[in-house]
Amino acid sequence: MTNKTVVVTGIGAITPLAATATETWDALLAGKSGITRIEDPRFAALELPVEFAGQARHWITDQLTRPETKRFDPSSQLSLIAAREAWADAGIEAESVVPERLIVDWATGIGGVNTLLDAWDTLREKGPRRVLPMTVPMLMANGPAAAIEMEFGARGGARTYLSACASSTESLAEAYRHVATGEADIVIAGGAEAALHPMPLASFAAMQALSRRNDSPETASRPYDVTRDGFVLADGAAALILETKEHAEARGAKIYAEVAGAGITSDAFHITAPDPEGSAAARAVLMALDHAGAAREDVVHVNAHATSTPVGDIAEYHAMRRVFGDHLDSVVVSATKASTGHLLGGAGAIEAVFTALALHNRVAPPTINLTEQDPEIVMDVATSPRELPAGDLLAVSNSFGFGGHNAVVAFRSV
Repeated sequence: MTNKTVVVTGIGAITPLAATATETWDALLAGKSGITRIEDPRFAALELPVEFAGQARHWITDQLTRPETKRFDPSSQLSLIAAREAWADAGIEAESVVPERLIVDWATGIGGVNTLLDAWDTLREKGPRRVLPMTVPMLMANGPAAAIEMEFGARGGARTYLSACASSTESLAEAYRHVATGEADIVIAGGAEAALHPMPLASFAAMQALSRRNDSPETASRPYDVTRDGFVLADGAAALILETKEHAEARGAKIYAEVAGAGITSDAFHITAPDPEGSAAARAVLMALDHAGAAREDVVHVNAHATSTPVGDIAEYHAMRRVFGDHLDSVVVSATKASTGHLLGGAGAIEAVFTALALHNRVAPPTINLTEQDPEIVMDVATSPRELPAGDLLAVSNSFGFGGHNAVVAFRSV
């Protein structure tokens, strides 16, 4: 499939932990939690059963102009911030870019839901003349990709991937393909979510999908723990700049890691529940390793999807055991949603950033809040920063979404 080596040369993020990728990584390694109580009076007035979330929008104020905060949905606002940071981090000079060979591969799971629901409230309460004319462009799921495309003058294409919680890992898989096959010199890839609104929160709570630890929000996300009771909804965005190794080296760019392979499959099982056997999820991992020309024994680290749901965590474990067999006992696993919460369509992108940084810095980030590991999940889960070995390393980042979507990206150290 491939004939070009694909590398990561820039990263950006805005998460519940911090306003930048570097600060987010530092907070993650320090074992901090980005989960806090929601102070917005709209939520309190409705007496929702869940009163906390991973909130990133408070970081927006100082990073965008007032017009940008008015004409973009929060999902696009977060996306622009992450993409700008990644672009600056990559050190790309605008005049050196061929616009027709610059692609945006972006993702979201839900899109401009805040704009949609707020506009509906305005229509009901104040009438049609008060509905903003920019409502449709703001609520479009492809709005974030379009904002990034226009920001950087990308004329090679601006695609949007919507596969629930696997969305931004799919965007990275497609970005990998676009660079590897020579279709693009540079791709801005990643994803965002800004679904923190009373209605989605109430809906997820009605599904029994969310943790209800209102008395201790910072410990609510507990992947693999025997007391885990659901995920924590979160906002945020992350971006990665992908380009060919030759292109990166020619301009003297720093390289974080190689994107070595990707796999996408589907369960064809259930709209919300994962296949408990994990067979299709396992096949996605094997596809990524096959693209990488690697054996399962080459993998030293996994950034797991690990949402902290009773059913989801064990299904992923079964998939990993199916892939790695006894070698899984030698793999260091990190479940970073314990710190960030679940960014839905943006989750895969931030976890890909974490995986690339883990290889670059030779350290696997910790999984916080794991006090008693589920005895049915027999894996080496890092609960403090774990040094990774010297030499050539391979790691994978997993994402699985409602609808049975499975997406995996493999990274190699450089």
